[in-house]
Amino acid sequence: MTSRAGAPGKLWAISDLHVGYEENRALVERMRPESDDDWLLVAGDVAETVADIRRTLGILADRFRRVVWVPGNHELWTHPKDTVTLRGAARYAHLVEMCRDLGVTTPEDPYPVWEGAGGPVVVAPLFLLYDYSFLPPGCATKAEGLEYAQGTGVVCSDEYLLHPDPYPSREAWCRARVEETARRLAEIPADLPTIPVNHYPLHRHPTDVLWYPEFAMWCGTSLTADWHRRFRVDTMVYGHLHIPRTTWHEGVRFEEVSVGYPREWRKRQGPPGRLRRILPSTRPSTAPSRQEVTR
Repeated sequence: MTSRAGAPGKLWAISDLHVGYEENRALVERMRPESDDDWLLVAGDVAETVADIRRTLGILADRFRRVVWVPGNHELWTHPKDTVTLRGAARYAHLVEMCRDLGVTTPEDPYPVWEGAGGPVVVAPLFLLYDYSFLPPGCATKAEGLEYAQGTGVVCSDEYLLHPDPYPSREAWCRARVEETARRLAEIPADLPTIPVNHYPLHRHPTDVLWYPEFAMWCGTSLTADWHRRFRVDTMVYGHLHIPRTTWHEGVRFEEVSVGYPREWRKRQGPPGRLRRILPSTRPSTAPSRQEVTR
């Protein structure tokens, strides 16, 4: 895509760039807006190291009118290859300050209002984490769920690399984030719809297609199950699952916008690394007869 002065602005989204892979870095180099007024929503998992995150967001911020970023689990890892050894909330705060230096909007900034085609709508970058409430079938507690996951060999690397400091657990950090975020969302004027951007879906239904259902424990929280109704959601933008598609739930559009790993995107039809257009929407204003619309 090439930038065109005077062309109407569009709201685009992407996630899970994983630029630690050379092939994915090449995809980022080719990402361009169509208009000088285009915005880009980046729904987490840019990279594992602060240097790679800074470089990538800096490139995108130079090209798009506004870049909105939310952290994924990979950004929050204290990775042995990263020279920045901060953990937990201190690492997140460091990333927020880095983004502000780049002019990138974060979950800690005032929510911007998209005034272009399809607006006005509040774009709400969120950082919510997960609390293990998306349990595997037959499991009633986190301990049972983790035991089941360990038995299948499917355990998220967060268990070793994503530290909740100073919170006692990742679920405690999640609860604190959910409480504060709900307060902020409730302050949005009632006549404005919202586009929440979060690394994880606000509702569990997108995880129903996971090959390994136990991985859903690291994919969100049931505390947000009604947020698509409660906060007048137009479109919910998320990533993490590496299953790019559109789904509808109770009339609300959910967009999974991830790139994923090269071994994943090479199998998909069409050119890799395509930005997903959020507004103006090309989708019907109400849910079609089938829940899953596209992959």
